[in-house]
Amino acid sequence: MSRIGLRPVELPAGVEIKVDDNNMVTVKGPNGELSQQLSKDIKVEINEGQITFARSSEDRQHRSQHGLARTLVNNMVEGVTKGFEKKLLLQGVGYKVEKQGKTLVMSLGYSHPVKMDDPEGITTEAPDATTILVKGIDKSQVGNYAANIRAWREPEPYKGKGIRYENEVIRRKEGKTGAK
Repeated sequence: MSRIGLRPVELPAGVEIKVDDNNMVTVKGPNGELSQQLSKDIKVEINEGQITFARSSEDRQHRSQHGLARTLVNNMVEGVTKGFEKKLLLQGVGYKVEKQGKTLVMSLGYSHPVKMDDPEGITTEAPDATTILVKGIDKSQVGNYAANIRAWREPEPYKGKGIRYENEVIRRKEGKTGAK
């Protein structure tokens, strides 16, 4: 049995959930509304403030979908109540970021500034010149946009320059030691 799929999802106060005939799950809360299409082989049950998931058989495909469905719904519930946030740090001489309206403007060592407009449902903040906060209610969108920002200048292993996640550890290389 799927250990993740067996755990129920607790519904906090102020969160409404609807499941239609096509297994389209819609979660509405204080921060917004999210929808997700689940596999037809997973049965979603709502009882007394808890959401439980059951699969139709012990088939390999159904077992893999069981835990996935639970995780997706749990992320939607958490997103509409608390939201998600990724923190990126810029490291390097001359690397800086600033927010101009809905546009993130970054100086990353290129001949031009890199400008990125915030997608729908995502907000970015630049509390200081070397920090970027990406916030939203959809966990996958927040992670994807943070990865797109990081892709402009990934951290390099010699000096560690680039854009990295807050708790990311960059394995450093020694570099050239010279011929002896």
